[in-house]
Amino acid sequence: MSPGKVLQPAVKMKVDELFLCWLSQPATQLILKDCLRRIKNKEKTEFGNADSGNSKNESFTSKNSNSKQCILGNTRLPLMSLSPPQLSTTLPLATPASSRNISNVRATHRSSGTKEVQTKKEETLPPSHSQNIPTFYFPRGCPKEKVNIDAVIAKIEQTFSQFPNERATLEDMGKVAKACECPLYWKGPLFYCAGGERTGYVSVHKFVAMWRKVLQTCYDDAAKFVHLLMNPGCNYLVQEDFIPFLQDVVNSHPGLSFLKEASEFHSRYITTVIQRIFYTVNRSWSGKITCNELRKSNFLQNVALLEEEADINQLTEYFSYEHFYVIYCKFWELDTDHDLYIDRKDLARHNDYAISNRMIERIFSGAVTRGRKAQKDGKISYADFVWFLISEEDKKTPTSIEYWFRCMDLDGDGALSMYELEYFYEEQCQKLDNMAIEPLPFEDCLCQMLDLVKPQHEGKITLHDLKRCKLTNVFFDTFFNIEKYLDHEQKDQFSMLRDGEGESQEVSDWEKYAAEEYDILVAEEAASDQWNDGYEAELNPVDHQKASVLKYQMEKRPFFEMPSHLADVDLDEYDYDEDFE
Repeated sequence: MSPGKVLQPAVKMKVDELFLCWLSQPATQLILKDCLRRIKNKEKTEFGNADSGNSKNESFTSKNSNSKQCILGNTRLPLMSLSPPQLSTTLPLATPASSRNISNVRATHRSSGTKEVQTKKEETLPPSHSQNIPTFYFPRGCPKEKVNIDAVIAKIEQTFSQFPNERATLEDMGKVAKACECPLYWKGPLFYCAGGERTGYVSVHKFVAMWRKVLQTCYDDAAKFVHLLMNPGCNYLVQEDFIPFLQDVVNSHPGLSFLKEASEFHSRYITTVIQRIFYTVNRSWSGKITCNELRKSNFLQNVALLEEEADINQLTEYFSYEHFYVIYCKFWELDTDHDLYIDRKDLARHNDYAISNRMIERIFSGAVTRGRKAQKDGKISYADFVWFLISEEDKKTPTSIEYWFRCMDLDGDGALSMYELEYFYEEQCQKLDNMAIEPLPFEDCLCQMLDLVKPQHEGKITLHDLKRCKLTNVFFDTFFNIEKYLDHEQKDQFSMLRDGEGESQEVSDWEKYAAEEYDILVAEEAASDQWNDGYEAELNPVDHQKASVLKYQMEKRPFFEMPSHLADVDLDEYDYDEDFE
């Protein structure tokens, strides 16, 4: 018989047997009668002195006579109905005639009395300090006291009354968004959240019910925006949630009107913007944007600027078409077979083989990419290339520092050891030898890098150390980008330090790179167009002559087969899987 199945019942039965045996002893009867007599004769003080081990009960009863009266009046029933579990936990193991047994009996009775006193006393105590601490955690925003929901709803109903049958289409949602006191380009999320994609319109009753719920549960713009875009049952946003919102921006923003005739660019532009959103906002690298992350970012401010800024290229952090054009052209040059994936050999050709092979291996190892299918096939997608290019051209942002730190941290211990630094520097030395340049010994290079980063702990460099350093671009380029490493070597170290400390960061390294590359691309396209057609194109990119550039680009390069009118395709049926793998 398994002892585990009968152990507990057997012990309980034995304890009950011993308790009844102890209760039937003459000495035990005398002890109980003596305790009862003392309580009836109000000899509580003497009872408390019988055991000096519990001074709390004695001092409490001597200081509070009212509580003593309560005890005398209420302890009669508990003593007449002493339950076995109360005594069996402390008394069964003692012998009936021992003085220790008497002490335990008194302690048991007094313990139960103390519990009753504490219960009565707690009712008269003032509220604890913890109950007076104001609420400080608001995952859906801090509630605003002066929000008049009925007034907002009345304004919305008045706006809907201007539409036929009080139904608003997507084109009408701009006025509704203003009635909701939201930025103009929230109109798409408002329309889709109210179910407009199924019928092509939104009725006033359905919209009012939806927006009332939002106002009652979401108290700031971040919580409202997440609620409008997220899938039911979620409290975060994934990449696919942004597609309807961005498609509406592409269809309606005046700065992207030229894309109406080039629908082939829609999905690529949307993919680029989504990757830039997650690159900047999703600081946890989880692939899920929470309200808190959105609240800490400047994305919603940029969404509001879409209404004020007609030139989409002025919004350089997320929506710039020029930046998309640069990224996609760079990718297209590497994607020789035009399957929208590139392998190790393709990526190695970037910037004339500037990136070391060991770093390319780390990129394809999955340290900074998400698509399992692409990793299995040894390729990365266009979405992964967006992260790579931005991180490569601007190594000072928090995300880019984390990107390259993950690649260099071979063992994943959260620190760069001297072995890991030497591993990447070895290939740099080989490249320098091939260029007939004498490389700096690793020991000397290591001293320079340690002086540059100034790590807090000897023998290793942590992510925190690199984020404190203002010249992280110099550190990373030293170990895996030979071209930029040589550029840094030709510069004066003091001038680099002065530039790093004095930069206002109004224009980031990425923005400088994108602007320069876009100028080059536009000039090349214009010169080629002039040579072929005799047409003198405008070389100034500020005038945004992208329609002619796009036309020429599409004639020159057969991009890929896509629906001819993407704007008319149902977004729920359109397959964007390849963009987010």
